[in-house]
Amino acid sequence: MVSVVIPTYNEEKALPQTLQALLAQPGDYEVILVDGGSTDRTAELAKATPAVYVLAAPKGRASQMNAGGAIAQGEWLLFLHADTLLPPGAIQRLNEMESDTAIQAGGFMHRFCGDDWRLKLISFLDNFRCIRSRIIYGDQALFVRRALFEQLGGFPNQPILEDVALCERLIKVTTPLLLSPPVVTDARKFLKMGVWRSFIRVLLIILHVEFRLPVLPRAFFQDIR
Repeated sequence: MVSVVIPTYNEEKALPQTLQALLAQPGDYEVILVDGGSTDRTAELAKATPAVYVLAAPKGRASQMNAGGAIAQGEWLLFLHADTLLPPGAIQRLNEMESDTAIQAGGFMHRFCGDDWRLKLISFLDNFRCIRSRIIYGDQALFVRRALFEQLGGFPNQPILEDVALCERLIKVTTPLLLSPPVVTDARKFLKMGVWRSFIRVLLIILHVEFRLPVLPRAFFQDIR
């Protein structure tokens, strides 16, 4: 079984489409949504969906995803952002991989919705980086076997780049698998921030991760809704 863990904070705009697409997937899975104190209708929408188990945790993706992972029952833990859509058949594919113990973790290639060439460029660069480093970002639907996740202590309790920190631990013990077709992320946050500003932000994150530049200030990761 796959345990899909969705951390949320004020995601009422994107969440309905994400849940609709997820619950249309065939396969053996459970959905755990962990809300970080949303002030909009996020929790209300989730609780109105019978197939979704909703719990609360202190705000912060690491805190929320660890809380979801702690109650998950699946062989796989799949961490899905509230504005990201899995490709068709993704859950069944993970179900089929459960018996292949050579596969311990992985994620999906990534693209943004829409046809903006600048966003396509950002996805291309991000996918190239991921193929090279096997460091999987949060919006790539990271999946990991529950036993390995517990062995590694879950996501490090840090306010930013918790996905990178976990993957740095993962690549020491396994080679994460990259799957396609890609997941599709709602581009509204990039468009709202400004595509080129978002592009520079992505490059700085990559430089920070690849070359161990000084830690970026938390304000750099401000919430965009």
